[in-house]
Amino acid sequence: MTTSAINIKKTPPVLRGRFPYLGYALELQRNPIDFLQRGQEQFGEIFSFLLAGSNVTFLTGYKANEAFFRAADDQFSQKEAYQFTVPIFGKGIAYDTTPDRMSEQLGFIFPALREERMQAYAGFMATEAQAYFDTWGESGEVDLLAAMNELTVFIASRCLIGHEFRQHLSTEFASLYHDLEGGINLLAFFQPYLPLPSFRRRDKARTRMVELISQIIANRRAKGNEGEDFLQALMNARYADGTTLSEDNITGLLLTLLFAGQHTSAVLAAWTGILLLQHPQYLPAIMAEQQAVFGNGKTFSLERLRQLVILERSIKEAERLRPPLIMLMRKILRDFEYNGYHVKAGGLAMVSPAVSHRLPECFRFPNSYDPDRFNPERAEDRKSTYALIGFGGGRHRCIGQAFAYQQIKVIWSVLLGRFDLELVHQNYEPDYTTFVVGPRQPCLIRYKRKYKSD
Repeated sequence: MTTSAINIKKTPPVLRGRFPYLGYALELQRNPIDFLQRGQEQFGEIFSFLLAGSNVTFLTGYKANEAFFRAADDQFSQKEAYQFTVPIFGKGIAYDTTPDRMSEQLGFIFPALREERMQAYAGFMATEAQAYFDTWGESGEVDLLAAMNELTVFIASRCLIGHEFRQHLSTEFASLYHDLEGGINLLAFFQPYLPLPSFRRRDKARTRMVELISQIIANRRAKGNEGEDFLQALMNARYADGTTLSEDNITGLLLTLLFAGQHTSAVLAAWTGILLLQHPQYLPAIMAEQQAVFGNGKTFSLERLRQLVILERSIKEAERLRPPLIMLMRKILRDFEYNGYHVKAGGLAMVSPAVSHRLPECFRFPNSYDPDRFNPERAEDRKSTYALIGFGGGRHRCIGQAFAYQQIKVIWSVLLGRFDLELVHQNYEPDYTTFVVGPRQPCLIRYKRKYKSD
């Protein structure tokens, strides 16, 4: 055997065909899960394919997920893969700065998610949810995803930006936020600055958002007021070199946290309700738990929300079956070895929660809705730290997960306490045209008030 033959390394199998340069971009945009599952069934836990001129190596299963999430930042780079966020978060924020500066910025964010703040958020979330559902009539139909998007924007703006923002700017904020979200799609991964209408709306919304935040900052400083919210924490923050945050930087960090705590929350809240209403046999146990925790008019608190373990299992099962983020990507900066395969630098690495969550290696009857798989006796997600990855994994796990779960518990506790609910249709398909994959709209539910609120 020649030396050159010995040095040849095995590369992942390639899913061939489709179009030059574009590769499988159109199919991936149309139905990414069917496409990725087909590749997984054909090749197993690793294969490659062409996507918009880039070679993508797809990894699936909890062992492959672990390799993906545990790779060093100088090997698998989030920063290089998520440049599409820069027009939204801003220059010098998150994926547009150095690792050290990004760590400092995360240090500014973490206090907003500490336990004492989450305690306060429980009350804010309940107040917002109760006020929102007070506006519903005695009976009717609503688009569940639209309602969840609207309500979680109100909750996020109240908890994270402050009372005056929520009181006076929520309507415009919701519209601007929608335009920012519209700038996130598969095309933005590769060409985030194309002169498209959605990208132009994104950029105008970002500019206006800075103006709104700047007005609040100027007002507070002029009046000598200090808020008890994340905005105030950023106003007071200093980098290690002593510099303060510009208003553009403050807006960028607020948006970073809002995206972490709002969009996935809205989508996961919608899927939680849809799946529960499709499987009503699980509702009696949840209602009994609600009565035990909130009976006799007990108020919402972080401690009581933590007691909602049966409802939490339903949220977790929605995360497993319908994860809001169906694809997570990294830029490969250094050659990568996995399970005997050699992957060259320069392409993208991808994992898919939606595919991994439906593999029987961790989850029994993975295509079936079964919240009880998460009870202490079964704990199927504990087979591996990287079995359930709806919010990412390892050191890059989404910092907004606790916030998301908390507000979904509040929302569904209020909804189930006030209304009898049913689905208008039985089939609610995922909408793959958006980056965060919710149900295709309109996703209508029918409600009837159990009693009039005070």
